[in-house]
Order: sequence, then C-alpha cells, then structure tokens
Amino acid sequence: MITHAFIFARGGSKGLPGKNIMPLLGKPLIQYSIEVALKTIGIDKVFVSTDDAEIAKVAQSNGAIVIDRPTELAQDNSPEWLAWKHAINWVKEQYGDFNEFVSLPVTSPLRGVKDVESAILRRSNVGADICIAITPANRSPYFNMVKKLSDNSIELVNEAENKIFRRQDAPEVFDITTVVYVADVEFIMNNGNIFDGTVSSVEIPKCRAVDIDDIYDFKFAEAILKNNLEKD
Repeated sequence: MITHAFIFARGGSKGLPGKNIMPLLGKPLIQYSIEVALKTIGIDKVFVSTDDAEIAKVAQSNGAIVIDRPTELAQDNSPEWLAWKHAINWVKEQYGDFNEFVSLPVTSPLRGVKDVESAILRRSNVGADICIAITPANRSPYFNMVKKLSDNSIELVNEAENKIFRRQDAPEVFDITTVVYVADVEFIMNNGNIFDGTVSSVEIPKCRAVDIDDIYDFKFAEAILKNNLEKD
C-alpha cells in the first residue's frame, strides 16, 4: 500500500484573504497540515497543490512537494474533486502509481496525527471507498433547522415521526469536518462525489474540528492553540 498526503491551497480566499499562509502563533497556517502529514505513520510523500507562488515557497520550505495547480482549477467555483483528480494524475506521472489518497485541508490546524492515522485505519478495516471526519452538530434538522417554502413560510428541514420537544431527543446528527479525507485512488478517479461510494467516518471532538473560514474562526483556533500550549 502506497499512501500519499495532499494539501490543496489556492491563492484566492474571499472569506479571509491570504488565509493559507496567514501566521497562526508564529507559523503559516499551511505549515500545521504539512507537519501532521510528515509525522503520520504510513504516509509516503506530502504534496501541496497550489496556484500561488508564495504558498508554493512556504510549502517547499516545510518539506512538501509542490504541484502547480492550473488556474481553471483554482477559482471560487472550481470543484475541489477535480483538483484531487489533477493532483493524482500529476503524481502518477512523476512518481508512479499509488493506492491511497489522504487530503488534509489547510483550514483544520487543530487536527492531530492520531486523527489522520485513525481515518486511514478505519477505511482499511471496513473496506470503504472513502473515510471522512465528522463532529457532533450544534443544530439538528429534526429540531432547530428550518427551510423556507415558496410562500415564505418555514418548516423543519426534516419532520420526525414523533414530535420532538428537546434537541436531546432528536436523532443524532453530525457535521462533516475538514480534518481529514482518506480515499481509494481509483474511487476518486472513477467518480465525482464523496457519496458516490461506501463512506465510513471517524468522529473528531469539537476542540480539534475547527474549520477556519473567516477571521472569527481564525481567532477561535488561535485561542484553543494558546490554551493547549499553556497546559503543556
């Protein structure tokens, strides 16, 4: 089994400009993902797919191999799945075939090595096409999530069979996190969506499942990291 890790980091970010190399406690954000990938048992090589020269420079200085991502795959509306396929083809051409693809998005700097290793092991143990990371959701489509109807009235996203008066009584639901994705390479190449195949998961506690999209997420992640350092 040959497993490679991939980090996808385009230059444009509307929510938080320059996010991918923004300093987080003295380190560029992308460095956290690279460091975890390099420490994870079973990962052979670490690649960063980017269209940005500054991101490429930071990636190389931290031990990653840079993939030059085409501009058309680095737009706001570019499906990341296509960037995954491009990266896989590039690696196959440059380094030969491999079996397993691990994506470690830049936006999850609080992940641990064990989170990644658990996802790799989980996919292998259950024979799934892909393993994703999940975390308990704050809101439930059966209790406090609603949708608008054509007449502008609202209703629950999902109506439970029995009336639910407390969130604790609703079916347990989870958010997908950006902590880790582990997939069979051929599954990615032959499909177009995570849920086109058999999906397994690993549950990540909220303290490691922060997904940085804007400055508020960034400050929250920073506060958690500072607190962890103080405990150490």
